[in-house]
Amino acid sequence: MSVIQKREFHPYKGRRFPSWGKVLLALVLAGAVAFGVLEALVLGGGRTQIVNEPEVMVIFGCQVKPWGPSILLQDRLDTALDYLEDHPDVTVVVAGGKGNDEPVSEAQCMYDYLTEHGVDGDKIVLEDASRNTWQNINNTLALMQAGEVEGTGKFILVSSDFHLTRIKMLWGRTWEGTYSLSTLAAPVSHFPSRLKMFFREPLALVKSFVFDR
Repeated sequence: MSVIQKREFHPYKGRRFPSWGKVLLALVLAGAVAFGVLEALVLGGGRTQIVNEPEVMVIFGCQVKPWGPSILLQDRLDTALDYLEDHPDVTVVVAGGKGNDEPVSEAQCMYDYLTEHGVDGDKIVLEDASRNTWQNINNTLALMQAGEVEGTGKFILVSSDFHLTRIKMLWGRTWEGTYSLSTLAAPVSHFPSRLKMFFREPLALVKSFVFDR
């Protein structure tokens, strides 16, 4: 007579991950949450907002191609032109130096484009020494302090929508006193650039927060 052995039942407890796997998963999830928060800040700040009848417009530069402004820069300039058509008395500061791969400074390219489209060149001031957003803002302040731009506390900042959150953060860090800040958010018509900036700009926001001081 055979003896049937009774097996002990063990309930399935799921697949077990090693400790290092749990740590890695936690880091990935934390990074994803942090990136999501940063992306929300970038998207939330990228909108047009006009207050107190601005008197000085600052257009932030972008890459210049051998044939003229890049698509991103042209988007910014066309957005500025739409506003200037109804506000021709606004003083315009075009901010951007010359990169190693650019035929002329971004400021000069913007000046040429705006004047070709009817803007009075006497109303445009060139800031052509900067290489990044932090320098754009500080050099524009220097123009104000030197009297090359009429002193006023009513500014309107023009750039691509994804760029505005970082600009406003750095502007508030640099400028002291009382001022009003309006923004013009330029659309990004070039889809590859839009996709690239979706990933790049949150990281640039962190970099500027930590190092641009």
